Amino acid sequence: MYMLEQWLDSVDHFVWGPPLLVLLVGTGIFFTFRLGLLQVFRLPLALKLVFTAKNEGQGDVTSFGALATALAATIGTGNIVGVATAIQMGGPGALFWMWMAAFFGMATKYAEGVLAVKYRKIDENGQVSGGPMYYIEQGLGVRYKPLAVFFAVSGVLVAFFGIGTFPQVNAIVTSTQSSLGIPVAATAAVVTALTALVTFGGLKNITRVTTKVVPIMAIVYVVTSCIVLIAFADKLPYALSLVFQSAFNPTAAGGGFLGATVMLAIRNGIARGVFSNESGLGSAPIAAAAAKVKWPAEQGLVSMTGTFIDTIIVCTLTGLTLIVTGAWNGAAEGAEMTQAAFDAALPFGSLILMFCLILFAFTTILGWNYYGERCIVYLFGVKSILPYRIVFIVLVGVGAFIKLQAIWLLADIVNGLMALPNLVALLGLSGVVVTETRLYLRHMKQR
Repeated sequence: MYMLEQWLDSVDHFVWGPPLLVLLVGTGIFFTFRLGLLQVFRLPLALKLVFTAKNEGQGDVTSFGALATALAATIGTGNIVGVATAIQMGGPGALFWMWMAAFFGMATKYAEGVLAVKYRKIDENGQVSGGPMYYIEQGLGVRYKPLAVFFAVSGVLVAFFGIGTFPQVNAIVTSTQSSLGIPVAATAAVVTALTALVTFGGLKNITRVTTKVVPIMAIVYVVTSCIVLIAFADKLPYALSLVFQSAFNPTAAGGGFLGATVMLAIRNGIARGVFSNESGLGSAPIAAAAAKVKWPAEQGLVSMTGTFIDTIIVCTLTGLTLIVTGAWNGAAEGAEMTQAAFDAALPFGSLILMFCLILFAFTTILGWNYYGERCIVYLFGVKSILPYRIVFIVLVGVGAFIKLQAIWLLADIVNGLMALPNLVALLGLSGVVVTETRLYLRHMKQR
């Protein structure tokens, strides 16, 4: 088992190494310039569309509902634990590189949303199915179907063993046990029951929950983080200068932090940024495809705001609270580091963070349940939905008790492998993205 873990660890470092990170960010840079800095000039329109999209097209849920489902899956433990880990390993400069990954990732997320709507289809149950597996096969051609199958298989495995279950359930049971002393089995039973209750209702039920829970959890976390920043307002200018300085200069520190090189800041910032907002991984377009929109570019713009909200807003607030309070320079790690930052300004900081972490993790479970379901439908048809949901719910319950390192490594590897076929399709269909963008912008001028 030790040799297996060592081998998987090597594969994990290779998959999430410089080649994939360069490809992920490079794709974002390519679309940024090909679309004329769309994420800058069209961001006001995109934010407006989140609440004013007409929802006139064919689909299962509203444009906002599709975004809420995508945000449910992306805003998770990565926004709390991932940011803390990035800054711990790479120093405050890692936050700058998270911004860079998000800025270019917004263009990638836009392209994913456009293609998701452009190439979506209706399954045997009358529900919309879409995502990379469909725009690979229909956009690039049937000879690329092995890539589509590879993506779908990876998506199911990530839903079963990766982001969708184990990390989220473990985060919930660990948080409730350490903060409130609730037994792991009790929390696991409640989470499993709630997951079953929501997911057996399908996408519309999931969307009904996420459209209510996601705004609440985001507002609570944003307000709490802002309170911490206000309490340490005098440290904010220094914190911001430290972010920019550390992004290009080695960081020296004491406490539990040993110091970071510029390369560590870049690697951890980009890797954790991509892991958090999932731009380029191909997950969010599965939700985007279900939106009731007429124009693919319209949902592309709405999808783009997901990366903005996830990283530019939520991850930034987490990072700055860690820096202004000095928690990044202490001995605590992961969620405990963020907990220390909240406790520095609020008497019940730990409990508020626990509440946010539970909501973040639970909604991620719901979002990834849907992603995995659409992947299994692509592979085996609608008859596979019920068996898939049963297996998923069982794994949610079991995930609270699994500590095997090999499974975590395998999940991380498969998660990274999802990106490869998706990025091939994005680059290969970039002309389609540009054409759909021009059509939509011409339509907007004529209104």
